[in-house]
Amino acid sequence: MRPANLPFAGRSLRARLLASAAIFIVLAIVAIGFVMNDLLDRFVRADVANRLDLRIARLVGDAPAPPRQRDADAGPPRRPGAEGPPDEREASGWYWQIEEDGRVVATSPNLGNEVLPRLSPDAGRRGPPDRLIDLVGPKEQRLVVRTRALPGPSARLVVATAPATAIEAPLRDAALTIALTLGLLGVGLGAAIALQVRFALSPLDRLRGTLAEVRAGRRERIDEPQPVELQALTDELNALIAHDAEVLRQARRHVANLGHGLKTPLATLSAQAARLPDGPMKREWQSLTELMDRRIRHHLRRARSVAQGGPARQRTVVKPHVDDLAAMLEKFGAGSRLTISRAIPDGLAVAVDGDDLDEMLGNLLDNGCRHAKTTIEVVASRSERFVRITIADDGPGLGPEEIDRVLKPGARLDETLPGHGFGLPITSEIAELYGGSLRLRRNDTGGLLAELMLPAPPDL
Repeated sequence: MRPANLPFAGRSLRARLLASAAIFIVLAIVAIGFVMNDLLDRFVRADVANRLDLRIARLVGDAPAPPRQRDADAGPPRRPGAEGPPDEREASGWYWQIEEDGRVVATSPNLGNEVLPRLSPDAGRRGPPDRLIDLVGPKEQRLVVRTRALPGPSARLVVATAPATAIEAPLRDAALTIALTLGLLGVGLGAAIALQVRFALSPLDRLRGTLAEVRAGRRERIDEPQPVELQALTDELNALIAHDAEVLRQARRHVANLGHGLKTPLATLSAQAARLPDGPMKREWQSLTELMDRRIRHHLRRARSVAQGGPARQRTVVKPHVDDLAAMLEKFGAGSRLTISRAIPDGLAVAVDGDDLDEMLGNLLDNGCRHAKTTIEVVASRSERFVRITIADDGPGLGPEEIDRVLKPGARLDETLPGHGFGLPITSEIAELYGGSLRLRRNDTGGLLAELMLPAPPDL
């Protein structure tokens, strides 16, 4: 699976660590809950079994000899009330019963005329020593039972019972406390792990910031000490940065050689054109050589800019350049009859070389001055990672087909106006070299609106 198709948790190291930690915490807390519940169940059952064994021991100690059979003519025993110890309260579940040779010879007073179901003499011998036997007693009451077979010539069996709620109620009360405690423990562990993950990944955030400074030209390499786990990555990044720097140095040498190789024949052409007799051909040759010189200088500047690290290392404030160009056009050029209004925030900058910005804005403003009637509006604003510059005039505007034509090199819609038709295509090309764009469309007043999108410098 490609990284772009992974879910967020798969693409985020922080999310993966937090998710795996959360799963581990939940599983651990659930397991601890089951273990604690089992231990508590055993403890409560052992406590109830001890209480019943103590009751049986008292009964056996109080009646060392076989107890006398209950007199059937004595009538029913006294029915106890709701007060008193549990084994004296009616329907409390805390009962006892003594059997001899399969006959019930004595019962606890709170049983009244009821008797407990008969059990096998060896029922209490099966299972662990503290085993409790489940039993349904009088009135469908759920009981737990402990038994003890007494030695002697007759088979005597002492039975003591407790209500099942004696086990269930403490477990139920403790379960809420355990759940609340484990829940708070889970929340605390989750918060602690979140802080730990944030602390552990903080070197990556610092490394990212350092790389951004290297990209912006504020650092030459990553020279901050890194954790042992990141040192190998840092060494590789520094090696890559050094390799790129060497490639850029070689590119600068090639650019210098290219400039020398182009300028020499161009100077020869210019000299030959200067020797021509005055006339239309001489002017045409001189105009073409000047155009070639501008184009060569433009591309050499772009090559030098890339060789120096690209547009990310550039930072040019827009307003002074627009003000200078507007003032020059209003004073000397076609803008002397126009009003050039400007709405540009102070400090708004683009990641573009100053000369390239002047060439793009100069081409757009010159084009607007040659077609506007009275007004040109220049507006600039920041839009996420780009700066948007719009230049609108109140001239006749262009249709969709005409817009496509004027963006082609050498295309001119009006042959009566001066120029060679390269201004707008050059502007579009420069903008694209910086990762921006130039779009032309008709504005609300019917004139032409040029929208120039240029990259903004990184905010560090």
